[in-house]
Amino acid sequence: MTEAQSANLGSSNKKIRIGCASGFYGDSQLAARQLVDDGNIDYLVFDYLAEITMAILAKAKSRNEQAGFAVDFVTVAMKDVLADCAKKGIKVVANAGGVNVPGCISALQTLCEQQGLDLKIAGVYGDDLMGREDIPQGELSEMETGEALPEKLGSMNAYLGGRPIADALAAGADVVVTGRVVDSAVVLGPLMHEFNWGESDYDQLAQGSLCGHVIECGAQCTGGNYTDWFTVPDFSNVSYPVAEVSGDGSFVISITPGSGGLATVGSVGEQIVYEIGDPANYLLPDVSCDFSYVALSEVAKDHIHVSGAKGRAPGDSYKVCATWRDGFQIKGMSIYGGLRARDKARTGYEGWIKRVRKYYQENGIADFRAVDFEYLGAEHSYGPHANPEMQGTREVVAKFGLHHDDPGALQFAANEMMYLGTSGAPGMYGLGGGRPRPSGLIRIHSALLDKSHVPVTVQLGDAVLSNKTYLTGASESTQKCQFDIEDAELGDNPVEVSLETLAFARSGDKGNNANIGVIAREPRFLPYIYSQLTAQVVDDYFAHLVKGDVERFELPGFNAFNFFMTEALGGGGTASVRADAQGKSLAQQLLSIGIKVPADLL
Repeated sequence: MTEAQSANLGSSNKKIRIGCASGFYGDSQLAARQLVDDGNIDYLVFDYLAEITMAILAKAKSRNEQAGFAVDFVTVAMKDVLADCAKKGIKVVANAGGVNVPGCISALQTLCEQQGLDLKIAGVYGDDLMGREDIPQGELSEMETGEALPEKLGSMNAYLGGRPIADALAAGADVVVTGRVVDSAVVLGPLMHEFNWGESDYDQLAQGSLCGHVIECGAQCTGGNYTDWFTVPDFSNVSYPVAEVSGDGSFVISITPGSGGLATVGSVGEQIVYEIGDPANYLLPDVSCDFSYVALSEVAKDHIHVSGAKGRAPGDSYKVCATWRDGFQIKGMSIYGGLRARDKARTGYEGWIKRVRKYYQENGIADFRAVDFEYLGAEHSYGPHANPEMQGTREVVAKFGLHHDDPGALQFAANEMMYLGTSGAPGMYGLGGGRPRPSGLIRIHSALLDKSHVPVTVQLGDAVLSNKTYLTGASESTQKCQFDIEDAELGDNPVEVSLETLAFARSGDKGNNANIGVIAREPRFLPYIYSQLTAQVVDDYFAHLVKGDVERFELPGFNAFNFFMTEALGGGGTASVRADAQGKSLAQQLLSIGIKVPADLL
């Protein structure tokens, strides 16, 4: 009998309800109120931190020692609901501490004083590795390319797990703020604490991590970015998710009563395949997860039961993410109207860049490192799959992105672009955002670091409770799972339908890599998707965008696939000058691809 089974013996009916009110820094200001008022929750959690967010917060702290955390968490979210959380006994967990967890604690303590609240506020940090001369930088080679760690960094953080959050809650914390933790940790930590899951309760830890993965993006599992967006009742009152979790880690995703979102097998399934690689080897600090045989079922309207994740030992390393500046970039746009709008925009932009390059050559200035033009409205991003009828559109948004090592050279280019207003093709208007200014082009360097190098601090109020390493055993990867499917018979008169007719899909990013998750709407559609939507087909479809490889992973548990694409985003995030630097539209493009099925299948 495991520790968790022993602890929960006789209390198998215990349920913990967790609501997530934020999927990124800048998410809705109204989500927390919805969950606190109507969610009947035990925990309110927030996820704020992305890789670029860490770089922004680190820069803010370098200018002001009191900064470096997600200020809106205190001044907006907690200012609004903290008193009601205290009244209802709702505990709060957020990775809002950024690179200054003690500063976030201090700001929350001031807020408590202003509101007359007596709450115990804890912090978890130690993830910030900037300035750590004792860390063997030779061990921090890039995970994919093997490149050495850059010399000048904007930020460097280890991705911590949920165990120190559980320790903070066990010490009596009402609010826990952390630095960089894996996104799912803000959910797993409370579950570890509430159900007393031990370090070797791997299946429960995997299920708890899956729960965190599903709700950490807020409304993305309850209607946001859903393939069947037209079935969402009311986006003005979109639902933020509530997960009701049992002691074995299984959970039910639901919405708050009266809200305008939904919870379906499709919406929850899409979030499971969002921003993952190999679903059989989803690696986290507390557990290595296998999501291959996760099962989804609708137990009531807007109530989706999720089970079947498996876990094993997590390994002895933390993932480390460093950010660094690789030159400068500008992005901007203008609108062209009238007949042959796309051709007018292309003629103007190409003439502008040719003009600037001539100036560079005459003045000894290096060439651009990247130039990217996109004509939005003419299906430019679809490449060879664009609808020919759209090439003659009478209105396009002409977007440009430039990369250069010299910000002065970029500013010259941005200023010179204005000559097109009177000296280029007709119909140009509406300069979006005015004349752009150069900003740093930020790249990400990902590495692994032994956990023994990362002591984690747990602070309660002004007192440090512990400063220790959270060591775990070595882990081995498991093999990819595969469907056991017979060849699909098309019959004598097959018809071609769009993939959207047969499947849900969602895409996301991991640095310069992207993934597209595809889920068959019904089991009977699966063989046709399986046989026709191969990795090679997807690779060919996105050949104009993807420069690396495409690998297909299979999730038999809920009839899903994950296509993982390397070098897919032109650098990704703030390192890309593309319009869609995070691959958010890739799944929507793939849904247009044709799949042949028997005429009577539908």
